[in-house]
Amino acid sequence: MPGEKPVDLADRRALVHLPGLGGPTGPAYDPRLGDVDEWGRSERVRQQVRRLYDPVYRKLFRVEWEGLEKIPKGPALLVANHAAAIPSDAPVIMHGIEEELGRPIYGLADHFFRQLPVLGTLWSRAGGVVAHPDNAYRLLREQRQLVLVFPEGTKGSSKTYAERYRLRRFGRGGFVEIAMRSGVPVVPIAVVGAEESMPTLTTIPALARLLGLPYFPITANMLLFGPAGLLMYLPAKFKLRVLDPVYFDVPPDQPRYSRSRVMEEAEGIRQRIQEALYDMLSRRQSVWRG
Repeated sequence: MPGEKPVDLADRRALVHLPGLGGPTGPAYDPRLGDVDEWGRSERVRQQVRRLYDPVYRKLFRVEWEGLEKIPKGPALLVANHAAAIPSDAPVIMHGIEEELGRPIYGLADHFFRQLPVLGTLWSRAGGVVAHPDNAYRLLREQRQLVLVFPEGTKGSSKTYAERYRLRRFGRGGFVEIAMRSGVPVVPIAVVGAEESMPTLTTIPALARLLGLPYFPITANMLLFGPAGLLMYLPAKFKLRVLDPVYFDVPPDQPRYSRSRVMEEAEGIRQRIQEALYDMLSRRQSVWRG
């Protein structure tokens, strides 16, 4: 509810284990409603997802963070580059934030994911939210949460391997306007490793249109493992660098913001992530060892 202190992830975990044992009561825990919040997120499901995903995070991708302490204590809009035919960066970032910082995070994504039978419900239970300005505003301004967004969208995840680590345009800068309206900073994150975890060799637009998909990729994983390659990532080493938060010296909740300022700030954030990627790649000695 607006003005109400968000429940910390550690508190959420406690609530999952305490029902029926004289545990907490009140707005933080209602046994009649379970642990599914208004967005469909379930800490019980997130806990299971973290348990199952942790070996992928620590053993397959061997994730390393730099600058994780730069993420503010309060609400913030996290913005990262996007890659892999079936994106691997979103679960890595969300798992890392929840495990390393002990804080819940919501990931904004295309409405396409919400429409998938079964998977759409699981996506919501795991913290996925339809990418819409009003949803982002409520999560940031009213509920004071961490929110993750990928401004490249499917233009990023559909890139071919030949285009790796070349950032697409960050849309029309809508994420900057959301941050301004919500009164929160944007925290840029540069991700290295996702491009190689499931590299796209080419796409088949006609098949994508036939199946109603944003794109239909042919990946190196599919050539190596057949159809199972759609569910299997290559063991690329992941490195993530959190950059300094970007604060906007503008009042929140204004009816409109300067379009030129919004576009300028969005391009500046895109350029900062691009430069960080080039620096990280210049230091990388191996795709598999980092």
